[in-house]
Amino acid sequence: MASDLTEISNTLWSSAEKLRANSGVRPADYARPVMGLLFLRHAEERFAEVEAKLAPKAGSRVRPGPEVYKAEGAIFLPPEARFSFLLALPEGSNLGRALTTAMREIEDKNPELADVLPKTYQTIPDDVLVELLRALKPLKIDGDAFGHVYEYFMGAFAKETMQKGGEFYTPSSIVRLIVEILEPFKGRILDPACGSGGMFVHSADFVKRHQKAPEKELSIYGVERTRETWRLAQMNLAVHGLSAKILDADSYRDPVFEEVMAEAEGFDFVMANPPFNVKELDKSKLFDEAGRFPFGVPTADNANYLWIQLFWSRLNGTGRAGFVMANSAADARGKEQEIRRKLIESGSVDVIVSVGPNFFLTVTLPCTLWFFDKGKAKGPRADRVLFLDARHLFRQVDRAHRDFTDDQIEALANIVRMWRGETPELFAGSTAWLKERFPGFAFADVPGLCRSATRAEIEAQGWSLNPGRYVGVAPGVADDEDFRDRLELLHEELEALNVEAGRLQAVIAQNLAEVLG
Repeated sequence: MASDLTEISNTLWSSAEKLRANSGVRPADYARPVMGLLFLRHAEERFAEVEAKLAPKAGSRVRPGPEVYKAEGAIFLPPEARFSFLLALPEGSNLGRALTTAMREIEDKNPELADVLPKTYQTIPDDVLVELLRALKPLKIDGDAFGHVYEYFMGAFAKETMQKGGEFYTPSSIVRLIVEILEPFKGRILDPACGSGGMFVHSADFVKRHQKAPEKELSIYGVERTRETWRLAQMNLAVHGLSAKILDADSYRDPVFEEVMAEAEGFDFVMANPPFNVKELDKSKLFDEAGRFPFGVPTADNANYLWIQLFWSRLNGTGRAGFVMANSAADARGKEQEIRRKLIESGSVDVIVSVGPNFFLTVTLPCTLWFFDKGKAKGPRADRVLFLDARHLFRQVDRAHRDFTDDQIEALANIVRMWRGETPELFAGSTAWLKERFPGFAFADVPGLCRSATRAEIEAQGWSLNPGRYVGVAPGVADDEDFRDRLELLHEELEALNVEAGRLQAVIAQNLAEVLG
């Protein structure tokens, strides 16, 4: 099924890109309208299923309204807003205007989609829109599979739009690894930098894989400060049949689900891929400084440890967090080191995973995945942290990009499960790999792969959370860890400078355009 879906996704993407190239429309102006058509195609499929189920008895004049469809997990579609109706419009009907009107009507009938759907179809030539509708017409796959196609398009558009794409899309294999280690079976989930909502979608997939209904098990909360990305998240969740509360807000400065903190004493799970190394943040405008940043505000001009504390402080007494972080945060000095010490001494730092370069679409940087577990502080692993070095595990997708395969994700998550004393999950082909390294599926330190370090050992390393300092190297492999660390830090600094150069170039171009008129 996965290979069939990849083929379907590739075919649809090739068709969409060919049409765009021949139309002269920029990728940035094309992405959301195409995602909207994908959304509409799938919405009609689900609407038709529910419509047949709710068909009134012969002679009855009662017609179910939007709320009834919503209760059945479908979006209500007025007749003129249905994919089939729009595809059947005669030539010369101004399809762009009809599509824009359709999106407005859908929003009117479904208030939860207010200001979410794209309404710029009149900027795309009608002949391109007609061909796009025709390309999507044969697409007849179920909801979960459709989510795969939708995610594929999001990733492909993220590549096309480069830096902008990196703001809203976290590669799925990274998200899936975070979810598998967190194990969000049930509870409230928060992503305070939620982008297009991928963390929520994969959490729901995790629940389904364990034979439960995510709409009953999970309560989803997100924050996204960029309006366009907020719209993408709302559409993505609607496509996957998920309900959520997504705030269009700033997690640094605005009140964010304070009622959950008051009523439930925090969230069961926090997961995120925050922007790395944010500089020039006005710390005088931080909201609830004492509550959100209990270990102090870092003095460095860098927001990494603001994010880290925000994730920690939003958890309830047994909550878990998993997030992506810049490598430099693991060894940061000064006030940041002091904050890191306090986090480690709290007993809630659970697992740290090193990930190699080229996993992200817009930067080649390696990264680190951090995991907190406040419940661990009361158990036998309170003074230990599991370090995993996954830099040598990857699949080379193309010259510039890597990802984790299903069996690699399962293997890494199973190492964590064994360390926690849980039973490994063996569905994706990791059995032989695990047996070779962990006889009897019993956790043990494996040089070059994993090590359970004590708090005393971490203190001796200057409270570093860099897995390379603890895991060591496999037998027969040269130990070049210090060189690798220095090179990765230099690489991170270079990437940050490149991003800043791109931002300044855009500002200069805008200023020139205004001056030249």
